[in-house]
Amino acid sequence: MRLVVQNDKSHRNGAPARRRRGTPVRSRVRGGIAALTLAAIASGCAPVGDPGGQGGPGSPDGTGTARPTPGRQPLKAPPPAATPDPQAKKFRSGKSALAARAAAARRWGLARIPLTPPPPPATKPKITTREGFEVDGHEELGFPPVFTTVPTRQRVVFLTIDDGAEKDPAFLRMMSDLQVPYTAFLSNYLIKDDYGYFRRMQRDGVALNNHTLHHPYLPGLSYRRQQYEICAMQDVIEERYGKRPLLFRPPFGNYNRDTLRAAKSCGVKYVPLWNEEVFVDHWDYREWDRSIRPGDIVLTHFRGRNDWKGTMPDMIRRFLNEVTAEGYAVARLEDYL
Repeated sequence: MRLVVQNDKSHRNGAPARRRRGTPVRSRVRGGIAALTLAAIASGCAPVGDPGGQGGPGSPDGTGTARPTPGRQPLKAPPPAATPDPQAKKFRSGKSALAARAAAARRWGLARIPLTPPPPPATKPKITTREGFEVDGHEELGFPPVFTTVPTRQRVVFLTIDDGAEKDPAFLRMMSDLQVPYTAFLSNYLIKDDYGYFRRMQRDGVALNNHTLHHPYLPGLSYRRQQYEICAMQDVIEERYGKRPLLFRPPFGNYNRDTLRAAKSCGVKYVPLWNEEVFVDHWDYREWDRSIRPGDIVLTHFRGRNDWKGTMPDMIRRFLNEVTAEGYAVARLEDYL
């Protein structure tokens, strides 16, 4: 083990003509027919003998087709509704999402648009303890695995942020705007002055996990004291945020057999450490070749100008520029566990 010190209308029909006395019958008949014809024309109906306007001998032009009355247009059936194209809709949606990400990247001064992570695996990878990070009886006693990298071939990394000291609103806006996932590991003594900040974070889909009550050096404490630090923080997160964490990270990355035994007794299932750590002005690497690998867990902290030469958005900008340039997307750690 290494010690890493943390710093969305009606129709009107013509009336029959009134018959005048002395008018010949034939004339009256003709007059009646004429009146009926005019009434039919005025009402827009088809001529008598051609019900429905479907032509026949009674049609005006003898062709069997009724002509429309001047000034009126024949009724037409509406055109059939177009069938939606799912692929076109999906393309428009994807194009819109890309444009939104590009705009967000410009707003936050990124060199490139962050890559979109692939869907998480249907079958979760098997998480085991990294070689050299075991304690006596680790596997036999069912202690939670300690790991620095998730076994995957996908070019993804996982961003994790520790403690909770800095509560920068710009950081929350940036991460929501860019839709970058991350996981938080919190210590109560640093978050208790503003639980609401982390509640807003949780509403954006961030998982809130355990980093002890007071951030002590755990191997220097008794088993009971370590159990208190871990289990009591489980209680705080459950009470404040409604969910008991499954992930725990020991302060400074240091632990012993009692730490893992206590973590197991508190309901912890995983102990993720990290393979790289990012600051505002540099990166630290665990591996000798100083390279990012698929599935690597990256550590950083809730810090601001009081501790760094910049802000949390400055640190995220450095982190995203580096991993994007290397061809990596940022995925959500819990989706792989």
